[in-house]
Amino acid sequence: MRVFLIGYPGEMGGANTEAWHTIQLWKRAGLDVHLISTWGGDAGWREKLDALGFVTHQVPPGELERVPGLAGSPVVGFCNSEFITHAPRFRALGCPIVWVNCMTFLFDYEKQFFDLHGPADAMVYQSEFQRSQLEPQLFPSGPTPANGHLIRGAFDLGCWEFKPRPHAAGEPFCVGRLARPDLDKWSSNIWKIYERIPYQNRRALVMGVDPGTSEKLGPAPAWASVLRPAAIPASQFFANLHCLLPVNGGARENWPRAGLEAMAAGVPIVAQNEWGWREMIEHGVTGFLGSCDEELAHYAARLAYDEELRLRIAHAARERLTEELANSEALTAAWTRLFASVTGDAAAAPDSTSTAALPASV
Repeated sequence: MRVFLIGYPGEMGGANTEAWHTIQLWKRAGLDVHLISTWGGDAGWREKLDALGFVTHQVPPGELERVPGLAGSPVVGFCNSEFITHAPRFRALGCPIVWVNCMTFLFDYEKQFFDLHGPADAMVYQSEFQRSQLEPQLFPSGPTPANGHLIRGAFDLGCWEFKPRPHAAGEPFCVGRLARPDLDKWSSNIWKIYERIPYQNRRALVMGVDPGTSEKLGPAPAWASVLRPAAIPASQFFANLHCLLPVNGGARENWPRAGLEAMAAGVPIVAQNEWGWREMIEHGVTGFLGSCDEELAHYAARLAYDEELRLRIAHAARERLTEELANSEALTAAWTRLFASVTGDAAAAPDSTSTAALPASV
């Protein structure tokens, strides 16, 4: 089966990164994966994708109809406004529309499209929390169609080394936060929360701060280091942490990718007891969920003082990630069912046990 990703993967941002991990999953499952970049494409990424057997079509937006094999093939968009802009043309070509909204709200361009053209042929939700937020907005006055699929974000564990940073009693204990420079991703309370951690030798490392977010956060304390977006590779960032302590300033997390990365690297998470975090973390087993600033600080201190507990949680989180949250067989089976549902041809979908010749880690 041929499948088109409308858009291009990238290094930063949940949707761009998830798209990259997802097309690798499709490729290993035996799908013929093509990409239409909107409207350009990083040369480095193009070279990487070409080497792995992905096919990129770089065409002007007015010439979609001449892309070979596009007519009738499923097209998938990850939070890409250009995908929605041209969705009517994809539909005119007989392409089933598969939409992956990575947020917990609808953008205006989504609302306008769905109002005019009806729902996507398939909607992908990465968490039940996200589904609970979006379906009432999509179908405010009618029954919910059976086009919704819960598919956790694809995550290639082979890209991550599980290596918890050791911490001995009295040594500096580093907490941190990684996010894109969106004001809603950052809380103006972050330094106050970190300061409340009752562990004297605390440190902090945050990455993703630009001038706007820096103004919102205010001056960093002397014991904190602040990095611009993508200043260092994510793997290097997590290698410096003993605990991920994310605090949002308005955004409601759907399926936070930084959480998956922390679990893969061996960094225990203390997160807000809200949103998609509740589905990702089992409190006290694979991380901690705090219902207020004081609880967040308290659980971070527990990890600072109890190294046995911290390592136990790190190992339990990695195990759950491997066996459940990022299980490639389960994710492949879910995408297989989705593509079968939109094409109406179950025989055309790949066998969920099939593997293509693609390295586990690229």
